Amino acid sequence: MADDIRPLPQPGILDIAAYVPGKAGAAGSHAVKLSANESPLGASPKAVAAFRAASEHLEIYPEGSSNLLRTALSDVHGVAAERIVCGNGSGDLLHLLAQCYLGEGDEAVMNRYGFSVYPIITKAAGASIVMVEETDYTADVDLLLAAVTPKTKIVWLANPNNPTGTYLSDAEVRRLHAGLRPDILLVIDSAYAEYVTAADYSVGLDLATQASNVVMVRTLSKMGLAAARVGWMVGPAAVIDAINRIRGPFNVNLPGQLAGAAAVRDTEFTARLKAHNAQWRDWITQELDSNHMHVVPSQGNFVMVLFPDAEHAQLAFDTLMERGLVVREIGNSYGIPHGLRISIGSEQAMRGVVGILKALVQIA
Repeated sequence: MADDIRPLPQPGILDIAAYVPGKAGAAGSHAVKLSANESPLGASPKAVAAFRAASEHLEIYPEGSSNLLRTALSDVHGVAAERIVCGNGSGDLLHLLAQCYLGEGDEAVMNRYGFSVYPIITKAAGASIVMVEETDYTADVDLLLAAVTPKTKIVWLANPNNPTGTYLSDAEVRRLHAGLRPDILLVIDSAYAEYVTAADYSVGLDLATQASNVVMVRTLSKMGLAAARVGWMVGPAAVIDAINRIRGPFNVNLPGQLAGAAAVRDTEFTARLKAHNAQWRDWITQELDSNHMHVVPSQGNFVMVLFPDAEHAQLAFDTLMERGLVVREIGNSYGIPHGLRISIGSEQAMRGVVGILKALVQIA
């Protein structure tokens, strides 16, 4: 019947499980959200002022290449502005990379507990995702390389990884790159780079500026601009050219560009955010890691806490929720049903989480 005829999405689209963000408290509640890895110190005051100033010019289109933002990134990070492309959050850029370099019959490789957006964008491009097992919740270079086939076109690597917080050293990332064919694109997703304290870590800038098949993707969301949706990427000239050809013509809005540039230049605020995170990330790790719970060592602005089983994890989640502390369940989205991801928040929030979980394991 004609009534049954309707537009249909491309094959495979309806097989994709949609991204599920972390929960928030009920509207009007005073719940503390520790489920989305947001900044506990808000945004840079300079970024807030720039965002407000942009409200005086909402009738005009933003500059199409995000030149002001790219210049700020270039000045602070020491990379040529023409090797940078900006996006509506890093997710926008990841989608564009998949659209550019993946198609029907291709494969993309990722570690088992990597960012859950990677399978979505891979399948949306018509390609297949190859999940590779990890070692101690950490990407394993040997296993990743062993999973590469003639069909492989992209390797997705979140470094540090979400939701585990684990990372690969600069030497291991370079070993991974050295083992890939030159036609395979290595995507280093350094979304949490601002929070890393490990001495052997590298954000991936050197590889992204020197190699012909490496890009580094970053975001300003974790620095306090989650609402503004600002991401950026560094890569070879050919990759940047390809992305610029298909991205939206005004894909970063004016408030985002101005606030982003101000946030990037406010290195004092970034340092304060990093110091707060390091202090309370280390503290909550030491307080909770025990015979009852295991905290996976993290380099992000969150920790992953593992419980004896899924039932204990659910009890912990429900109890924290009842007390107004909302953390991230990672069973359905990441396949770690006995774990919870807890964002680093204020001192009060961190002490609250620790107090509740310590009391819980004594009675569970």
